[in-house]
Amino acid sequence: MHANRRLAFIAVVQILAIGLWAGGLVALGAVAAPIVFRVVPAPTSADAMTLVFQRFDRVAITCAAVALAAEVAFITRGGKVTRLDVARASLLTIAGLLAIAIGAWLSPGIAELHHAGAVRGLGDGGLALERLHRLAETFAKAQLFMLVVVTALSIAKVGRGTSVAEKA
Repeated sequence: MHANRRLAFIAVVQILAIGLWAGGLVALGAVAAPIVFRVVPAPTSADAMTLVFQRFDRVAITCAAVALAAEVAFITRGGKVTRLDVARASLLTIAGLLAIAIGAWLSPGIAELHHAGAVRGLGDGGLALERLHRLAETFAKAQLFMLVVVTALSIAKVGRGTSVAEKA
């Protein structure tokens, strides 16, 4: 496969994984969760969203793995490694680690507190629930920002490859 087509294919795989990951963060965090918690009575709303977020955590971690595999392909097949490549790989790695932290630590902690009867902001359990929830929101927003930057850098990588090949 021609080098530019290979880079384009890698970019498509990476951007699709990132799109699913970032789209899920937006759809759940900014759209579904606020509506469900406003419309559906507690504790049913928390029961439902706990299950939804736990399932999405698996999707996000899988997307992170696919995007990171594409990143390895970029690094090994994309020619000379530049500072932008290092930045892209670093941001993607951090975003992946944040997804893992949410899935392995924050979501289970939130679920455990919820199942123990904690209500956000009420009592010790509710305060702990509030802290974990805010941290999960912060991690999700950080992931989203990093994923947007990684997408732009992936597109730039393919564009750089095309312009270099055209000059040769």
